[in-house]
Amino acid sequence: MGRKRDIANLEEAEPVELAPEPATREGDGDAEYLRALGERVRETRARRGMTRKLLARDSGVSERYLAQLETGQGNISILLLRQIAKALDTPVGALLLEGPAPSVDLVHITEFLRRLPAAELTQARAVLVQHFGDVDQDARRGRIALIGLRGAGKSTIGRMLGHHLDAPFVELDRLIEEESGLPLSAIFDLYGQSGFRRLERRCLDHVIERYPRFVLATGGSLVSEPATFDRLLTMCFTVWLRATPEDHMLRVIAQGDTRPMADSRESMSDLKRILEVRGPLYAKADATIDTSGANAEESLRTLVEELRHSIPSRVAGP
Repeated sequence: MGRKRDIANLEEAEPVELAPEPATREGDGDAEYLRALGERVRETRARRGMTRKLLARDSGVSERYLAQLETGQGNISILLLRQIAKALDTPVGALLLEGPAPSVDLVHITEFLRRLPAAELTQARAVLVQHFGDVDQDARRGRIALIGLRGAGKSTIGRMLGHHLDAPFVELDRLIEEESGLPLSAIFDLYGQSGFRRLERRCLDHVIERYPRFVLATGGSLVSEPATFDRLLTMCFTVWLRATPEDHMLRVIAQGDTRPMADSRESMSDLKRILEVRGPLYAKADATIDTSGANAEESLRTLVEELRHSIPSRVAGP
């Protein structure tokens, strides 16, 4: 547990879930979910024109068990469900979806996008946002959001950039604490990861609604929540403040947090893994500034020059 706590302190919003979110519904909707799962299997089988006997043969799951599953009485293992999905020639995720089944058009669009290479997917998203996102692009350029891990300089550089642009500077994690009346660690203890994510999204929406212009420092793990990160990318001009793992570690320690040094080899290994996994997400930002080997003033100058090039109407100065 100690090592996990160390790594949690290298990221602004990455504490380990210590307690489940309090249940708000009797049985937490388990029976309803199993009924929906069974109905989805039955509907998919019907669309394929397969009898239950045929599905049992192709999946290796007994016809009796399939009957229990389809009536919501069978709590199937993920491995058996995967066998059924393969026999139905459908992704297992399509069977596990919560809520109503997606429309046929959405399924077709999803399959079309799935076949596109990464570069074309980025272009497709830009086209969709432009035509259907109902986003004021000029307003978007006035909202600057900094993303990246703790130690990249988001708070320090963000505060300086806000002063330079004469725009409010907001730290999203501090706003979450103010909204909840609790420190981040207590939010995770009481409400878990899902509770924190709901607060994070609500506070992001509040910032967007309240301020016509701002500089925002986000939590390091915001990018791991697809809907919230998409909201950020759509509504804000995003900048990834990137640094090497070594600089991240040294800056966290310089801030007075020496706990990562308790097991520095393991901490560095985990930090490198986190950066490797999140790198493609951070790279979706509109701009990237490397802060390694630079002090805050140097990084600010580089960032301002990048903004002058990308959104010249929004950045003052000679």
